[in-house]
This record gives sequence, structure tokens and C-alpha cells, in this order.
Amino acid sequence: MCVNRVHISNRRGRRGSRPPASGAPRTRHLRAVFQDPSSSLNPRLSVGSTLIEPLRLRGIARPEAWRRAQSLLEEVGLPAEAVDRYPAQFSGGQRQRIAIARALICEPSVVVCDEAVSALDLSTQAQVLNLLIDLRERHGLSYLFITHDITVVQRMAHRIVVLYRGQVMETGPVAEVTRAPKHPFTQALIAASPVPRPAEQAQRRELREAMGVKSAAAASDVTGGCPFSQRCPLATELCREQRPGLRRIDGVDVACHYA
Repeated sequence: MCVNRVHISNRRGRRGSRPPASGAPRTRHLRAVFQDPSSSLNPRLSVGSTLIEPLRLRGIARPEAWRRAQSLLEEVGLPAEAVDRYPAQFSGGQRQRIAIARALICEPSVVVCDEAVSALDLSTQAQVLNLLIDLRERHGLSYLFITHDITVVQRMAHRIVVLYRGQVMETGPVAEVTRAPKHPFTQALIAASPVPRPAEQAQRRELREAMGVKSAAAASDVTGGCPFSQRCPLATELCREQRPGLRRIDGVDVACHYA
């Protein structure tokens, strides 16, 4: 796992949730959308065959499964006749729409989006994010969104969990964490996020340099204490010896002795 990966957890849409039925496998209510749709879709299967496969495994008749596949393709912005085509006949953004349709075909409650828009160009990213937001409200979904992009975090998420080397550094409402980050790693992460305004980008660069955070190359594996201690400008011997627990500061949980 990348050391500066940010995990986002979204609340359900307004229509509520569909909790798993008693005794039902929870995996039926959990699906995933991966980063690269070109590698996550089988090039030898038509789009329709890819979509109906989980329905057929659940015993749904082929005509009904095919009808659902066509309806869902239209819902994600593709024509119903796309069921007869193959992944190579679509653009990257269209293939990601197919991957989203595949994730939703079994009506899950939670969808894990692992860098679901990072492989797309900016205009296509915006379209896919708008689609995901619309589907969340329409189907009452929850997303676990994994991304490095702070702007995607602010656009998609209600709550955020910031991880460093697999450890929680800070967690809380997105607006609070991104507006006034408490943990030195979160501060450095947000300061390193690019913005389209040159003057603001220069200010962020100056702020990042003034923080005194050491580069990732300077860090090695930490067996005890805070995993960020070798890079943190606030670190003391206490940080290197004792792993800080999460504590509440202004509505945000932070794992830092000196936050």
C-alpha cells in the first residue's frame, strides 16, 4: 500500500440502505471498481456476457439477466446495444462505465472504488465522478473510495481516513480534515496537492518546504513508535518509542503526541 494513500468512506444515499438478509453472504452486498478498466474487464467476453455472469450464477434466467444488463448500461450512460460489443471497442472512460455497471448489477450496498478515476483524463474524471454521485443517491449506495487525489476526496467523501504505512494518522469529516489538518503528515499531504492557480501553488510549495518534512527516501521501516517519526519535524524520542493512539481534537481523531 502506498504510504500517502487516502481512504474515503461515503455515507449512504438518501433512499437508505439495504442491509444483508439474515444468513445471506455479505460478499453479495460488496462489489469493487478497479483503477484500470482495460485490465479488469475480460477482453474475450462481450460486455453483456461480463455483466450477466454473476446474475446467472445466482440462478437468474438469461432473458431477465440480459434485460437487467441493458437497463444498467443505459443508466451509466451507454446504449443498450453495447451488450453485444467487446471492451476493446470502447474508450477508457466508457470501459470504466462498464466496470461500474458490473459492480452494480447485483445491487450491492457497498462499492469499493480503488483509484477508480486516476487512469482517466480530467474531463472524463469529472463525468465519471458525477455519475458515481448520481448512482449513490439513486441506489442508496455507500462508497469506500481509495485515492491520492485530495480534490476527489473533497468532491466525493463525507468522512476521510488518512493512512501512512497502513496506520491511521487522522480521521474525521472531510471538511474539517482538509480545511484544518491536525497531523503533520496530513498537513504535508494537503500542501503537496497540486492546484490550478500558480500563485496558490507557489504558496503551497513554500509552506511544504517550511514544514521541514523529510523525504520518503530518508525513512526506513519503523518497528515501534509512530510510523511517521523518521520524517516528522515534531518527532521526539517519545514518538520513536511509543505509538500514539487516536485522540479527539476539534471533532477529528488524530494519532499524534503533539497535534
